[in-house]
Amino acid sequence: MSEDKPRRSEATRAAILMAARERFAKDGYERATIRSIAADAGIDPAMVMRYYGNKERLFAAAAEFDLRLPDLSAIPQAEWGERLIAHFLWRWENDETMMALLRAGVTNEAAAERMRTIFAAQVGPTLFKVADDPATVPTRAGLLASQILGFALCRYILGLPPVVDISAEEAIRWIGPTLQRYLIG
Repeated sequence: MSEDKPRRSEATRAAILMAARERFAKDGYERATIRSIAADAGIDPAMVMRYYGNKERLFAAAAEFDLRLPDLSAIPQAEWGERLIAHFLWRWENDETMMALLRAGVTNEAAAERMRTIFAAQVGPTLFKVADDPATVPTRAGLLASQILGFALCRYILGLPPVVDISAEEAIRWIGPTLQRYLIG
């Protein structure tokens, strides 16, 4: 019997996290509730609280993810900007966790801090691997994040028609050179 309990515990945690990611993506941080997440997971809200304590800690756990940035050293330097924006477009359109984090980051300081932490921990080190001047990496990473997050905010959250209406290929053509400039100066 003791072997079943850890399996049930892991399955319950996984169900809660999956439901939380979907609910945060759909409703944003402010409107998502522990009760709605529990209902989506098919469990009692007390179980969510038991495993995660509060909504903020649940969100932090649900927002754990790897940006899966491409290894720029394995890509011709002339393609870095286009490859990065193509990568992020795919991620925004195929990962509800990133969408939830972006939506929540606009209105919730804990979510904004989570986004800052993820980008700092993953974008900076990716750039350090290929930087010709390591002293410029923090600035370059910040500018990359501003372009990527700004585009995502306008396209996926605010729904600005010109930004929503362009195809992924057009977005890559427009934004790729800007990212390239941030990457190599």
